[in-house]
Parts: sequence; C-alpha cells; structure tokens
Amino acid sequence: MTIPIIADIATARAGLLRRAPLDEDRETTSAVAAIIAEVRSGGDAALRTLTARLDRVDLAQIEIPPARWAAAAAAIPADLRAALDLAVAEIRAFHQRQARNSWVDFGVEGARGQLVVPLERVGIYVPGGAAPLPSSLIHAAVPAQVAGVGEIIVCSPPQFATGEPAEVVLAAAHIVGVSRLFAIGGAQAIAAMAYGTQSVPRVDKIAGPGNRFVIQAKRLVFGAVDIESLPGPTETMVIADAAANPRLAAADLLAQAEHVEASAILITTSADLASAVQAEIGRQLEALPEANARAAADAVSRRGGIILVPDLATAIDLANEYGPEHLCLLLADPWAYVGKIRNAGGIFLGEESFEVLGDYVAGPSHIMPTEGTARFASPVNVDDFRKVISLVGLNRAGLERIGPSAQRIAEAEGLFAHAAAVRARLEG
Repeated sequence: MTIPIIADIATARAGLLRRAPLDEDRETTSAVAAIIAEVRSGGDAALRTLTARLDRVDLAQIEIPPARWAAAAAAIPADLRAALDLAVAEIRAFHQRQARNSWVDFGVEGARGQLVVPLERVGIYVPGGAAPLPSSLIHAAVPAQVAGVGEIIVCSPPQFATGEPAEVVLAAAHIVGVSRLFAIGGAQAIAAMAYGTQSVPRVDKIAGPGNRFVIQAKRLVFGAVDIESLPGPTETMVIADAAANPRLAAADLLAQAEHVEASAILITTSADLASAVQAEIGRQLEALPEANARAAADAVSRRGGIILVPDLATAIDLANEYGPEHLCLLLADPWAYVGKIRNAGGIFLGEESFEVLGDYVAGPSHIMPTEGTARFASPVNVDDFRKVISLVGLNRAGLERIGPSAQRIAEAEGLFAHAAAVRARLEG
C-alpha cells in the first residue's frame, strides 16, 4: 500500500479533505455516557471495575506515590533524562513569554480593570496505550505551571504488566513536578477528574489528547468542567514546491502517519515531486518496525494523499479550508507565505524546522487543534489555565456620566428593577 496521488481538486475536497463530525460516532458516545454515569455513581469502586473490564488490569492502587515517580526518573537512561530535561526547559521558556497581566486603570471616574487569576486545580490526561506519551504530560503541565495553577493532577492508563502508568510517564511526572498522579485511563479517567471520586479530586479543567473514547468523554463532561479542546487523531499537511527533498517530505508524512487513525496530506505543484514522494514512502515503510509500518501504511492509504495543484496560491487556499493541526511549508521561501496562513495549529517553516521537533522540544505545546477547529482554536497555552475577573470601581463622577444610559437600556429591555437600581443612585 502507498499514498494515492489526486490530480483533481474537487475530488480531494469531497474525499481526502472532508472530515466526519465528531458527534456522528453514536456508538462511542453511548458507551462513554454509560462509563461516565458508572463513575459518577460508583466512585473508586467503579474505577477499579472499569479498569479490570476495559484495561484487564486489577488496580493495586489508584494513586501512584511521588516516591515511585522519583524512582522511575532515576532508572531511565541518562540520555533520555537529559532529553526530557531539555524539553521541559524549552517549553517553559516559550510559554513564559505568553503570560497576560492583571491591570487597573485609575482615573477621575474611579477604576476599571481585570484580574488574571490561575485556575486552582487542573487535570491532565496522558495517553498510555500503544505509545505512552510523556511528551503530552510535559506539553500540558508546563504551560499550566507557568500560568500559576495551584494543583496539577495527571491520569494515565495502567500498563498490563505493572498496573502502573508507563515508566517514562512516571519519570516525566517527577521531572516536571506535578502534584498527583493516578493509574486511570480512558473515559473513566475523564469522568473521575470531572466529577471527583473518593481518591481523585474534582478539577476545574481537563487538558490532554486521547483516543475517541477520551475525546467523547471530554465532550460530554464539558460544562461540569472546562476542557482545553477536543484533540482528535493527529493531522499533518505538507505544502512543497519542486525544490523540496522528496525523502524529507515522505519522512514528515510518515512521522505522523504512524499514530493511530492519523492523516497525512501533501500538496504540491510538482508532479515529479509527487511521484518521488510516493516512491519514497514505499521505501521508508519497509525500514520501519512492523507495527509502526502497518499503522503508517493504513494511514497514508486510507487517510492520506498527495494533491497536485497548479500553483502555491491554490495550495494555501486548500490549507486554509482544511485547517490542519500541523502545516509544514517545505518551500524555497517559506516565510513569504506565513502571512497568508489563517487556519493551522502550528506552522513549520522549512526542511530544518520540521513537525517532529514541535512534538517534543521546539517550545510550543504539541496539543494543537484538530478536526478543522484551527478555524477558531489555538494550541494549548498559558491562557488555557487562567481566567479573567473583571474589576469595576467607579465613583460618583463615573456613575453620573454612564448611569443614565444604563437606566435607559434597562427600561428598553423591560428590566425595570435594573433601571430602579440605577435611579436610586442617581436620585440619591
């Protein structure tokens, strides 16, 4: 199997570039709703039952103590520890530049302003099935720490062999310095964080990627708790011109395609490059481990494609319509096109600034909007973990200037008690 080449743009729009709405998966939604209800009514006992049934793990302990994280951090190879340390430092430095500040404007009419306040408790979901992702812990927890969140709890699925989250996830929890860590996965973890159990505290917001059960759970608990987004299967879109290196373009597509249910799309003006990338994908698949090759081959054949376009302007238009999670510009002058991009989770400029660096150590969070939500959503950032409280401290001069307008609007809306509250001040 290899990646198809699509020469007709209308065909690409109708097929490859069309996404199914999340709420069409009614079977998953129904299953997840039942899991949430079970956790809400059964608490810790339900978590143990669900973990035994779904993960085939009998939980010896729901919460993993910090001493165990420290042991894991001491046990991992030194080069991996150094890489995780570097990732934390780079991501922290990037997000420290994002912080908004509180402000108050004092004038002759009194004061107005805003308080920027961190959330008190945040929950982070860290996938741990086929590929445990310590990077997701780092990419969510560090922005929350920069925001000043008081308590950060982590849920990650227990491994079948140990009954604990993966060793590298435990190590990452220690390196980052989160507050608490629980061996819970799937929709039951989202329900536990949203509503609380005897062991798991209720959080104010849940962040982190996951499979379709996790994402549907986040969707269903929204309102009881905030969520940062509904990050679905990863997406990468590469725009390349004739000068691009086909080996690197193929490598970038396969890097995302090895994730479950990923999509990988190349848009190019060059038929020669399209053919060369198609051949490269076939060669590079043969070099991957069997499980990775199988997942990547499935992704590029069923949810991947190479779209031939007449010019780069058309390529940019298609990218903006699609709104990919990752947009990679393998162009001779990628910076010339940055101002034309409106919808993307992240833009990766040039062959040496590729998306895999963003997955781990480039600085921005790799938890980015998928499923076209880049039209209105942003990657996880410091503002995800803060809220704004408005301040109004007007004096008599301010009241007398704006009060009559407030009274008149209240009367127009038929809210006469509102109007009376203003009138009582003005008459006084």
